[in-house]
Amino acid sequence: MKRLSFLLFILLPLMSMGATKRITSPDGQLSARVEQTSDKTFLVMENKMGQELTRVQIGLSTNTEDFSGALTVAGQTKAKKLTTQYTNIHGKQRVVKKPCRQSTVTLQNAKGEQMDVELRLMNDGMAFRYLLAAAVPSVTGDLQSPTERTFTNELTTYTIPQGSHRWLQKYVTSYEGDFPYQAEAGQTGAWGYPALFENPDGTFMLITEANATRMYCTTHLDNSDNANQYKVSFPFAWEGREQGSVTPSWTGSWASPWRVVIAGGLKEIVESTLVDDVSDPSTPTVQGDLQSPDTWVKPGRAAWVYWAYNHGTRDFKTCCAYVDLAAEMGWEYVLFDWEWDAMTNGGKLEDAVAYALSKGVKPWIWYNSGGDHTWVRATPLDRMLTHENRVAEFTWLKGLGIVGVKVDFFESDKQNIVNYYLDILEDAAKFNMMVNFHGCTVPRGWSHTYPHLMSQEAVFGAEQYNNAPYMTDNGARINCLLPYTRNVVGPMDYTPVAFTNSQHPHRTTYTHELALSVAFESGLQHWADRPEGFRQLPEEAREHMKQVPVVWDETRFVSGYPGKSFVVARRSGSTWYVAGLNGTNETCDMTVDTSFLGKKSHTMTSFTDGKEASDIAISHSPLTTHPAPLTVSCLPMGGFLMVIKN
Repeated sequence: MKRLSFLLFILLPLMSMGATKRITSPDGQLSARVEQTSDKTFLVMENKMGQELTRVQIGLSTNTEDFSGALTVAGQTKAKKLTTQYTNIHGKQRVVKKPCRQSTVTLQNAKGEQMDVELRLMNDGMAFRYLLAAAVPSVTGDLQSPTERTFTNELTTYTIPQGSHRWLQKYVTSYEGDFPYQAEAGQTGAWGYPALFENPDGTFMLITEANATRMYCTTHLDNSDNANQYKVSFPFAWEGREQGSVTPSWTGSWASPWRVVIAGGLKEIVESTLVDDVSDPSTPTVQGDLQSPDTWVKPGRAAWVYWAYNHGTRDFKTCCAYVDLAAEMGWEYVLFDWEWDAMTNGGKLEDAVAYALSKGVKPWIWYNSGGDHTWVRATPLDRMLTHENRVAEFTWLKGLGIVGVKVDFFESDKQNIVNYYLDILEDAAKFNMMVNFHGCTVPRGWSHTYPHLMSQEAVFGAEQYNNAPYMTDNGARINCLLPYTRNVVGPMDYTPVAFTNSQHPHRTTYTHELALSVAFESGLQHWADRPEGFRQLPEEAREHMKQVPVVWDETRFVSGYPGKSFVVARRSGSTWYVAGLNGTNETCDMTVDTSFLGKKSHTMTSFTDGKEASDIAISHSPLTTHPAPLTVSCLPMGGFLMVIKN
């Protein structure tokens, strides 16, 4: 990955010494400023009325410098206007063009050492990061050789207004957990990103981090000392079987990950691209070859054996049945999951790959990340562990015709594992090999930097129906939480859509399950159900599953509330898909404002709940210009799907 370069010591126009000037978002709805007390330094984020949304203590400690107390404001650059603009290969929005305002505040400690805080205000939130120069100045002011730093503490702490509503996931290294509602008092503990809050004034905030690089570990939040103060915290020593250092280190110029606060209404939360906006763009150097990634990074749909048959990849004939399903449905991919190295019953992996390719279906393949950092010894093991391993394996896979790897069980957020993720991505790019991470950390903008990272798990997904009855009882509610939390920050390999049952049955309706094909975003969608589950569908529902895209030109939040309901409209070309989910155990009516359709006439195919949970009612109707809002009735844990064409 290319190294960042910093212009920290080029002369910049500085404001007056001391207090900083307020930086506002382009639309004037948000602002931020530095504020100091006798022993602390804060970044205060406010709305346009001057009401405080969050007060963030800022600071760092290293083995060579201490920026943990009250710091002097040594200067501030004049706020400049920037436009963030890029085109995605996959994601919630194809073309992104957003204004922002940026300023850099230079802070100085009692020894005269300086740290920059780069601050950006967008219409959908705030992001900031810490910058340190390559070397610590000597007493005489001369620059020395690059400084090797070990980061002993990060003081970044978000103070949340008293009485805020909260949806938080307990921190586990796989990020596979519920986001249960917490009442105003809040609970204490360690929490994973992203963290969702509703302030008493009705403003929502989603806190996360972005652009994690080799310079640092990835972090989580901890409010053990104060229920309303969430501190950015290093990984625990026990992570990765105690392999790797808890404290990250770096030599030379350094930048932290961006600390991100998405803020506004639920529309701003759901539609936000802020995590990608502040992450490093893709470059030919990062990609590993001179070709445009568009020539080999191909989003798509996959048949997936594991949900129905946990050991299904051992069986050649079962694998062929899922290849046949993918070919029949027009899906681009099939995944050969764990235990492919033990395949029997008429063939081995090479035979299954050849069969898939003969049907026009491109195979992906599963790997255990291996090494001493994981407790899981499922095979194939260790083949991704070193550069030499990866080169050998990718060479073999490329020769077979395999196009992507799913790598699992990382079990740590320490810096050594961040490096491991990036090593895999960079070596995979050299072989034009797409990647999907499982048992992994939550997205932090890597799909923007490495667009061949098609998805990441880090979600309490459909495979949980294999594990315990908890998903049976809570699946609909969780499905109405993930669009406001986990799926905001990046692609989510939930493995949606199942009409039959796994080890523990689902209680969501068939239409709810059908709507998940649009409600959840991922550049690679593994459809979960067994072949007969899709074949039993009414013809038009089956046709939808054949045609539903995974790449979206535009995403619009329509309505909903965390844990209760979610309605979203996504556009692919000239076709709009509107998905609605009921997360409650009660019937409900959902209203769909279709003003996003504009003035053109459209035709609509609707899939709604029937009398029973397994019924899908299908209707067709015209939508004239300026249509009135539509009302849809949903069963408990039900849903709906609309396909609207002009």
